[in-house]
Amino acid sequence: MTDLPIADHGLIGDLRTCALVGNEGTVDWFCAPRFDSPSVFGSILDPDAGSWTVRVLDGDVRTNQFYFPDSNILVTRFLTEEGVAEVHDFMPLLKAHDEDHRQRLVRRIVAVRGRVRVRTEVTPRPDYGRAAPRLTEVSGGVLVEAETTDGPELRLGLMASTRLDLDDGTASAELTMEGGDEAIFVLQVLGDDEEPTASDGDSTTELFEQTARFWRTWLSQSTYKGRWREMVDRAALTLKLMTHEPSGAIVAAPTTSLPEQIGGGRNWDYRYVWIRDAAFSLYALLRLGFTDEAASFMEWLSERLGDRDDFDDELGPLRVLYDIDGNVPHEEHELDHLRGYRDSRPVRVGNAAVEQLQLDIYGELIDSVYLFNKYGPGISHDAWKDLTRVLEWVMEHWDRPDAGMWEIRDEPRAHTTSRLMCWVAIERMMRTARQRGLPGDLSGWAEVRDAVYERIMTESWDDEVGAFMAYEGADTLDAGVLLMPLVKFVAPNDPRFVSTLAAIEDRLVSDSLVFRYDVESSSDGLDGSEGTFSLCSFWYVEALTRLGRLDDARLALEKMFTYANHLGLYAEQVGLTGEQLGNFPQAFTHLSLISAAINLDRELG
Repeated sequence: MTDLPIADHGLIGDLRTCALVGNEGTVDWFCAPRFDSPSVFGSILDPDAGSWTVRVLDGDVRTNQFYFPDSNILVTRFLTEEGVAEVHDFMPLLKAHDEDHRQRLVRRIVAVRGRVRVRTEVTPRPDYGRAAPRLTEVSGGVLVEAETTDGPELRLGLMASTRLDLDDGTASAELTMEGGDEAIFVLQVLGDDEEPTASDGDSTTELFEQTARFWRTWLSQSTYKGRWREMVDRAALTLKLMTHEPSGAIVAAPTTSLPEQIGGGRNWDYRYVWIRDAAFSLYALLRLGFTDEAASFMEWLSERLGDRDDFDDELGPLRVLYDIDGNVPHEEHELDHLRGYRDSRPVRVGNAAVEQLQLDIYGELIDSVYLFNKYGPGISHDAWKDLTRVLEWVMEHWDRPDAGMWEIRDEPRAHTTSRLMCWVAIERMMRTARQRGLPGDLSGWAEVRDAVYERIMTESWDDEVGAFMAYEGADTLDAGVLLMPLVKFVAPNDPRFVSTLAAIEDRLVSDSLVFRYDVESSSDGLDGSEGTFSLCSFWYVEALTRLGRLDDARLALEKMFTYANHLGLYAEQVGLTGEQLGNFPQAFTHLSLISAAINLDRELG
C-alpha cells in the first residue's frame, strides 16, 4: 500500500468521531467511539495499523471524489472501460442531539453502469494497531472484539448484504456487479451487551436520505450568501464535523501526527480542544448564524471556568488544551511501533503543550465571549463572575514570558502576540461591562490595558526594521501580528502597521502563502522546517482587506482557494510545491477562511 498524499482524502463523521477516506476508496483513519479514541483503522500512519479498502479489480481504473450536495456524505467513483461504480460513505445522523444515536460507518457500493468486479477488505487493527482482534461469524456479518491497552474491550459489528469471508483477521467479499446492483456494508460500534443487527438496502437508503436531510437542514441556517458560498459552506460543514455534539467541545483536527515536514519530527496530536482554536471556531460559527453550536461550546467552556480557586498559579485558571470531556489530557507519549506517515516519526498521542503557559488564550477566549454576548443570548451572572476572576489573574501575569501561540518548545519569551491578546482580554471585558451594565473595576482595568498597550508600542516595536517584532528584543517577525487591526489594537492604516505588513510581505510571504515565523532564524526548540501556515495566509487576506488593498486581497484569497484539495479541505500547512502538510483537516484553517471571505465580500459590496 502506497501512502496517498494527505490532500487525497475526504472526511465523514457523526459529530462524535470522524473517518478519513482516500480517493482510492480506502478508509485509512477511523477512531471509535470518539475523536480521541485509539484508531481502529490507522493505515495512514502505518500500513499494518488497519484499513478498509474497496477496489475495482479489472482494467485501468480512474477515481474521483465529491460530496453529495450540501452534505458530508462522500462519494468515491471508480471509472473503467467496462463500467462505473460508486462508494457512498457516511456516518448516519438522524436528528440533532439524538439521545438514541447509534454509531455506524456505512459504505454502500453501487454499480452505476456496465459491469464491474469489486473487492472489499476490512482489516480492523484496534488500539493503534496494537490489538489482535477476534473476528467471529454471526448472522448477517461479523463480530469484531479486541482487548485494548488502556481502555475497555472494543466491540464492533460488521454487517453486510453479502457473504463475508474471514482470513487472518480480515473480512472480505468479492462481487461482480452490474448496473443498478448495490452492496451494503455497515460497521457498528457496539456497547458491552449490544449485539450486531442486520442491515438491508431499504434501511440503508433511509439512513442515507435522513443523513442528507440532516446536513442540508443544518447548512440552511447559514446567513452567508456571498461570492464564495461554495467554499464557505464546505468550511462550515467541515467545522461542524469537528464538533463533539454530546459535550459541545470543538477539536482542533481529527488526526494525530500527520507531519508538518515529510520525514521530520514535527508531528502532533490535535484531537483535543484548544481554547484558542475553539474560540476562533465559535467566532466563525457565530458570523454564519450557527448559534446552537456557539451556545453548546459556551456551556462546555463555563464548566472549565467554574468556581476554581485551586488552579495552578503558574499555568493560570485555564490550560491551553483539554480533552473532549474537559479534563487535562494524559501525558504526551510516542507510539514506537508505528512508522508514521511516509516514515515521519515519531507518532505522538497526547500533547505536551498542555503544560505550557500561553497567555494569548485569554484574549481569544474573552473575545469570543464578547461576541457571544453581542450576537447570542448573552452570558450569565455566574459566567461573568468567573470571567472577572480570570481577568484578575491575567492582569497580574500579562508581562510574563510564555510559549506563545505557536507553542514553541524552547525558552519562554515575551511574545508580542501574547501581550496583544492580553490587551484584547482586558479591552473586551470593558466593552462587555459597558454594553450590559455589568459590574467591574473599569478604571483599574483601563490602567492595566493602557500599560499593556504602551509596552507593545515601546518594547515590541523596532524602529530600524519598521515593524512589530515576534517578541521583545527579537530580530525576527511573527505573522501573528497580522491580528493587530483585526482585533482593533491599531487602525489598519496606522503607519506602524502598514510598515509591519510590508516587512512581513518581504520576509514571510511567498506568493500569497505566509510562514508563521522564520523557522531557520528563530529557534523554537525543534528540528526541521515546515510549510506555510494556512491560517496566517487567510489572516493576510483580512489585513489586506482592512487596509483597503482589495484587489490584492481578492487575488490572495483566490490563490488560497487553489491550495484546497479536490473537496475544498485544508490541512494545517501548505508546502512550497502546494502539498498539504500537517493534521487534516484543521479547524483553524477553515474558520479563518470563513472570516476572510465574509470580510472581503462585505468590502467588495
